[in-house]
Amino acid sequence: MEGNRSMKGAVLPGNSTVELRDFEIPKPGHGEVLIQTKATTICGSDIRCIYREHVGKGPEGYIPGTIAGHEPCGVIVEEGEGLRRFHKGDRVIVYHISGCGLCNDCRRGYYISCKSPYRRAYGWQRNGGMAPYILAEEKDLIALPDSLTYKDGAQVACGFGTVYEAIEKIGVSGNDAVLVTGLGPVGLAALMLCRAMGANLLIGVETNEARIELAKKLGLADHVFSPEGALEKVLQLTGGNGVERSIDASASDPGRQLAIRATRDRGKIAFVGEGGTCTFEPSPDIIHGQKTIYGSWVTSLWKMEELVERLVRWGIHPEELITHEFPLEQASDAYALMAGGSCGKVAVVFE
Repeated sequence: MEGNRSMKGAVLPGNSTVELRDFEIPKPGHGEVLIQTKATTICGSDIRCIYREHVGKGPEGYIPGTIAGHEPCGVIVEEGEGLRRFHKGDRVIVYHISGCGLCNDCRRGYYISCKSPYRRAYGWQRNGGMAPYILAEEKDLIALPDSLTYKDGAQVACGFGTVYEAIEKIGVSGNDAVLVTGLGPVGLAALMLCRAMGANLLIGVETNEARIELAKKLGLADHVFSPEGALEKVLQLTGGNGVERSIDASASDPGRQLAIRATRDRGKIAFVGEGGTCTFEPSPDIIHGQKTIYGSWVTSLWKMEELVERLVRWGIHPEELITHEFPLEQASDAYALMAGGSCGKVAVVFE
């Protein structure tokens, strides 16, 4: 890495555009590594909070001029001093929130919930993966097994890790019929993981025709419906009882209502989609059916490591949900496509 230490990085001005700017390739300090980025995928939160306009606050507060991309995966090419586990040549996923490491949430592995002023998320408050190199702290890394691709790893970095956490909260097994509302990348990931975990009936509901066709093409669900009449169809498929488990990835009021009402008595529901509202009647919708709603936000470090291990055991590859790939020079096209919604996951890949 000696000699020319400059690179291009993609930043998001907040007006539905992407700019490529010049950055110095950083030198890793104590406890840090320099990673050569191999793949970075685009998350819906990038579109919602940064690409369209800088509406984020707190954990989702984007610092203007920061290199975007919080779903990076690559290989370590340069070591700082004081490393304890990872070394040059290791393939790694970057857990995209760098917590303080000392608060109660961080000690539990939930960097996402760190409230310290030292918390910095990659692609939000510190440079992320939309560049050929990314500086990361060793404590934020998760090993990528040889049997998983870099694009698999990028998917784990946020989307699949988020879904896995939600599934673990509500518990999914071969006993369960599962409904997923909203079949964007997160909803598709939910179907893929629930299938691997043995769910005996998988139902997806989505408004976007392109995503309905994608879900059918990938064969991730047993049934895929548009919202019209979806509740009656789910009840018909489940003998009038409803599903044991449901996951909302739509972030819409109608999607969340469907997830609640299509779940049987004593069933469990996970809300994963960010933003939006939810309107329901507590007594008939929740209390009388003794249902439980779980909120789930990203995942913990140890759960993400566990997911990686299980992906290998299950023999599944998250990269199968990537429908479009772009080089960094075409990052503008990549973000525009993701913002349009008529796609699966979108990735920026590096040589």
